[in-house]
Amino acid sequence: MNDWFDAERHIDRAHEHYEAGRWDEAESELREALSLNPYRSEWHFNLGLTLEAAGRYSDAVAAFRSAHELEPGDPQPVMLAGINSLRAEQPRDAIGWFEEAQKLDPVDATPLIHRIEAYARLGDHDQAEVMFYMAQQINPKDALAYACLADSLLDRGLHDKAVWCLREAAQLDPTLPRVHSRLAEAYAATGRMERARQLYLRELREDPGDIDTLLDLGCLLVDMNRLGEAGEKFRRVLELEPDNPTAHYYLGDLAERQGLGDEAMTQYDVVLRLDPDFTGARRRVARLLIDRGGQADHGAARDLLIADIADQQARPERFTVEDLEELGSLLLDAKMPVEARRIFGLVVARRPGNAQALHQLAVACFHMGDRDAGIDTSRDVLRLDPKHVPAMYNMSVAYVHLRQWTRARYWVRQALRAEPDDSALKRLRMQLRLHTLAEAIIWCAEGIHRLFFRHRTPWPVE
Repeated sequence: MNDWFDAERHIDRAHEHYEAGRWDEAESELREALSLNPYRSEWHFNLGLTLEAAGRYSDAVAAFRSAHELEPGDPQPVMLAGINSLRAEQPRDAIGWFEEAQKLDPVDATPLIHRIEAYARLGDHDQAEVMFYMAQQINPKDALAYACLADSLLDRGLHDKAVWCLREAAQLDPTLPRVHSRLAEAYAATGRMERARQLYLRELREDPGDIDTLLDLGCLLVDMNRLGEAGEKFRRVLELEPDNPTAHYYLGDLAERQGLGDEAMTQYDVVLRLDPDFTGARRRVARLLIDRGGQADHGAARDLLIADIADQQARPERFTVEDLEELGSLLLDAKMPVEARRIFGLVVARRPGNAQALHQLAVACFHMGDRDAGIDTSRDVLRLDPKHVPAMYNMSVAYVHLRQWTRARYWVRQALRAEPDDSALKRLRMQLRLHTLAEAIIWCAEGIHRLFFRHRTPWPVE
């Protein structure tokens, strides 16, 4: 009986901590209660809600799973397990949970709607559309279904269709969270910048403190080259949330665009102090340090890039192809060709038809002194893009170093056909012509020398 009363007291205190936003204390009290009585499904469920509020989505899934095992007929823990799996970047697991939720409540369209998002994250957009039409059969006027399908359409670059879906969502439910902001994003993707700006402003009139919308509007204003207004939006975010790393990052980007390198460095330093793993911040600082050109700056840039490589190895899913390309280019600039070769190898593996990434891989090979690999990779570039002049130029230079003059001259001629006014190619052609002239002079001199000594009267030998 005492254990029962103690557990209930822990639950009451957990509820107070939860209402006050003290997630750690609420979790501790809930776990104390569960240690006394682990068979209460609602306590596991409350623990899942607490962990979800704390942003610990994988742990929340485990708590909701325990609640489901104790109450297998309740669809709510199953739904929340799926939602938190999505938040934990585990869309395949989420699909399994949503399928189970659908079995428990077949007339609810919500699991189907969340499966639209899950399949879209996996890149299976055809299946995402199937989920949309299945949800339509249950509830043809569900605004969230249209909004989720719009995200899938945006991922595929089908911006006009995404606009239509979001307009439908806004008409069905004008209170849908950030629906006008998402519609603004779709309009911006189609080039209708002013319409997008008006929609962001509409969203802010309804919720002036919406940080995500302020950031999105600031980015749009940057694209519209209204840098002063963009800065105002980012600073407004910092007034609401002074430790927001994204706003500091965008202010650093603005400073870079305006040529204020020191101000940009200051903002990026703040970003890294607030969030050492903020995507792209280390690379921005490394770029500024490399551009300075000092020896100490160069060493600091290398340290940042090494940290970025370690992050990529530990969490490869966080790095897009564009992130890898940027990192590889910085590694080349920092004279780290071995590391650059590995990074561009990853890019090529993910996008085999990317001629520019393949070219950068060849450059890394050349910088390492592996001319054979560089030439072979450059040939692969030219198979994809027969008019890729930088690849031809690098092959010409490599053949010069290998003293294969005929091949070097061939690739210079090929490159000049594509870019007849390229000054670097003209200089290389002149050098090869001078070498040809020197070879001719040497050949003539050797011929004269042989002729002279063949017909010369030998000295008498005593």
